[in-house]
Amino acid sequence: MKPIARNSVSLAVAAAILSSTALVPSVALAVPAGGYADLVEQVSPSVVFIEVTGTATPVDYSQALPEGMPDELRRRFEELVPKGGEQGPRSGLGSGFIISNDGQIVTNHHVIDGAQRVSVTLSDGREMDATVIGSDPLTDIALLQIEAEADLPFIDFGSSAQMRAGDEVFAVGNPFGLGGTVTSGIVSATSRNINSGPFDDFIQTDAAINRGNSGGPLFNDAGQVVGVNTAIYSPDGGSVGIGFAVPSDLVQTIVADLEDDGTVTRGWLGVQIRPMTEEVASVLGYDAPRGAVVEAVMPDSPAAKAGLVNGDIILSFDGTDIEELRDLTRAVAETAPDADSQMTVLHKGSEKTYEVTIGTLDAEEA
Repeated sequence: MKPIARNSVSLAVAAAILSSTALVPSVALAVPAGGYADLVEQVSPSVVFIEVTGTATPVDYSQALPEGMPDELRRRFEELVPKGGEQGPRSGLGSGFIISNDGQIVTNHHVIDGAQRVSVTLSDGREMDATVIGSDPLTDIALLQIEAEADLPFIDFGSSAQMRAGDEVFAVGNPFGLGGTVTSGIVSATSRNINSGPFDDFIQTDAAINRGNSGGPLFNDAGQVVGVNTAIYSPDGGSVGIGFAVPSDLVQTIVADLEDDGTVTRGWLGVQIRPMTEEVASVLGYDAPRGAVVEAVMPDSPAAKAGLVNGDIILSFDGTDIEELRDLTRAVAETAPDADSQMTVLHKGSEKTYEVTIGTLDAEEA
């Protein structure tokens, strides 16, 4: 799994609810009678195991010697250890799942990032090379393509928006390279923000997620993918019951963009922002901090052309209220470049409406 400081993110899955009795509205049984065996048998052929090999990197061992090392000792060490050379090729394991009969596969960006070769092993043991169609670091989603002689089994997306805390889910993946492994649990939380980027909106689950599960699917009780396992919180690298998955509704949007031209195009405003403090909120008469305070406006940016200045507070963007910083960054990023948008801004104590033409976010800034 991808470590994120003390936030490692991984996966969870969600499912449904209780049984029914006479005179009580009927609801679906959360766990199928007898467990998930039938569903697992149905979806497992579409879950793949991914192995990546990266390029070897040059190494100069002399750079690792401590400063202030006596010259004679340094000379002797350098005689014994080569000054140049290569560290062996980087390798790694992950999971993924087939989303079309012609071999499109979804996995994590961090699984294939920097890979020179991507190898996919199907559940029936067939191994084949995969081509990276494109990947998106901001959402940690990548799209691969494999070529097979016949149609491949694939799985469908479900709606992550319908998942609730307490719904039951199960995950299939390749933890520690062991091969097909199934774990189950519940949705611990939805819309979880772990401060890893503007698109933090994770499903949190207590289904066991470990290294190698990255990119694997999180299923609801209908066998639909509701999330892509991405990271785990773990002090020691193993599962402690706190995993995160990218919601399927977002994944489908990213996959559609990647399928089109291998990239994801996002809008750009050109400001640096910070949260409003409690003190400022109190002075302004707000019950709680809201909006995004403009710290800096980049020269010749859409924000500068619209007239924003340092100290302005952006309260809404195209009808989206800005309650926290990610609301603005996400709203802007999801706006098509060259689109005309409106912002409600608190400028020197008065609310004003600003018109802005959104720019294009450079790949380096993404």
